[in-house]
Amino acid sequence: MSNDFDGSLATRFPSGFTWGAATSSYQVEGSTTADGRGLSIWDAFVNEPGRVVDGSNGDTAIDSYRNIPGDVAAIKALGLNSYRFSLSWPRICPDGDGRVNAAGLAYYSNLVDALLAEGITPWITLYHWDLPQSLEDAGGWPERATALRFGEFAEIAHAALGDRVKHWITVNEPWCAAFLGYASGEHAPGRREPAASIAAAHHLMLGHGLAARAIKAADPEATVSIGLNFYPVHAASETPVDLDAARRVDGVQNRWFTDAALLGVYPEDIVEDFKAVTDFSFVEDEDMETIHAPVDILSVNYYSRFTVTGNGGATSASAAPTGAGSAWPANEHIGFVSSGFPVTDMGWEIEPSGLSDMLRRLHAGYPGVKLAVTENGAAYPDKIEDGEIHDPERLEYVQGHLEACADALDAGVPLVGYFAWSLADNFEWAWGYTKRFGLVYVDFETGERTVKDSGRWYGDLVRRARSNREAE
Repeated sequence: MSNDFDGSLATRFPSGFTWGAATSSYQVEGSTTADGRGLSIWDAFVNEPGRVVDGSNGDTAIDSYRNIPGDVAAIKALGLNSYRFSLSWPRICPDGDGRVNAAGLAYYSNLVDALLAEGITPWITLYHWDLPQSLEDAGGWPERATALRFGEFAEIAHAALGDRVKHWITVNEPWCAAFLGYASGEHAPGRREPAASIAAAHHLMLGHGLAARAIKAADPEATVSIGLNFYPVHAASETPVDLDAARRVDGVQNRWFTDAALLGVYPEDIVEDFKAVTDFSFVEDEDMETIHAPVDILSVNYYSRFTVTGNGGATSASAAPTGAGSAWPANEHIGFVSSGFPVTDMGWEIEPSGLSDMLRRLHAGYPGVKLAVTENGAAYPDKIEDGEIHDPERLEYVQGHLEACADALDAGVPLVGYFAWSLADNFEWAWGYTKRFGLVYVDFETGERTVKDSGRWYGDLVRRARSNREAE
C-alpha cells in the first residue's frame, strides 16, 4: 500500500465532505472534580480495584478541560473541518436531574466558540457512557426514569448550544453501554445482570428517541444521528451451530439497535432469543414509536470483524472482542475465532473491505438515511524516536479504511463524513493508558503533544481533498 503521495485518493471524495477526528469527555477532559462537576459511573468504576488494567483513572486524562486552545490548535494543524466530542452529563447536570451547573455549560460553550472561530464544525455527542452516578444509584439505564432524565438533558444542552451547533449524536454505542456495562461488567457500572442489560439497551434507545425528538422540536434544521458500532459477522463454518451463532451475534450487534432506530421494531428472531432471559415487561406501548424518531444520519463506528462459532470453548483470545460471549445475553455459548488477518494492539482483526461492505449493507437495508463514519482507528504501542512517532501500521490502517470509504462512495453509498478515532491518545476505558489510538501522541506525564506520521498523512490527505474540491 502506498502513502498516496500522488493524491489520487483525495480526488475520490466529494465536495462538502466532512473530515474530522473524535474524542469523548471522560477520556480526554480530566478535571473530574472541578467547577461543580458531579460524579459519573466511570469515576466510581475506576476506583474499584482490578477494574482498569493499569490501575489508572480519568482524573487528569489529557487535561482537555484546561486546554481548549491546545486541542483546537491540534485540530487546525491537521487541516480538519470538523471535531466530534461528547458532553459530560455530570459536568452539566451533576445529579442527572434538571439542576444545571453553569460552569460546566460554559466550558462547552467556550469550546464551541473556539472551534467555530477557526472554521471547525462541532459535532456533539450527548452520551458517551459517563452516566451521573446519582442516576446509577437509582437503578441506572435498566430503569425508565434514566431515559426520561436523558431527554431532559438533551433539551438543556440544545438550549445552551443549539444556536451554534447543528450536528447532534444522541447516544454513542448503546451496545457497549448496555452489554459491557450491565451484562459482562467490563465497563462501568460493572454489573453482571443479563436481564437488566436488555432493559438498559431498550432504555438507551428510548433515551435516544426522546433526545432526537427534543432537538428536532427545538430546531427542525438540526442534523440528528445515533452512533452505532458495526462489525461484519462471519460463521466459522457452514455447520448449523456456527451459522446460528453468526445470526445471533449479527442480530444483537448490527440489527437490534439499527432496526429500532430506523424501522421502529426490534428484530423478531433476537426478541425470541432474549425471551430466555427477560419477559420484556419494561417495553411500554408507545416506546417503539418514540424510538423511531427522525434520524438524518446514521453514525457508523467501525474497527474490526467477527468470526464466530457456536462452540464457546473454541474462543481464541486474539479474536475475542471485549466481553466475548458474556456480553451477548442468552448467547453465552458463542465463541470467537481468528481468521488469520493481521491484528492491532487490541487484538482486533484488520479488514478494511469490511467497512465498505458494511456501508453498502446499511445503505441497502436503510436507504432513507445518510451515513457518516464517526469512529475508525487502531491502537499500536507507539514510541517517540528523536522527537517523532513513526506509526506505519496505523497509517496503513487509516489509508486502507479511507479507500474502503471511497469504494462505498463509488458504489452509490451516501457517505457524508469520516472521523478518525481518535484525535489524541487518551484514557482507553478499562485498558487505562496502555492503548494508544491517537493521531497525536500524548506524553501522559507531561501532557506534551506530538503529531504522529499517521496524523501528518491524514492531514495532508484532507488538505488535498479540500483544496481539490474548493478549486472546482
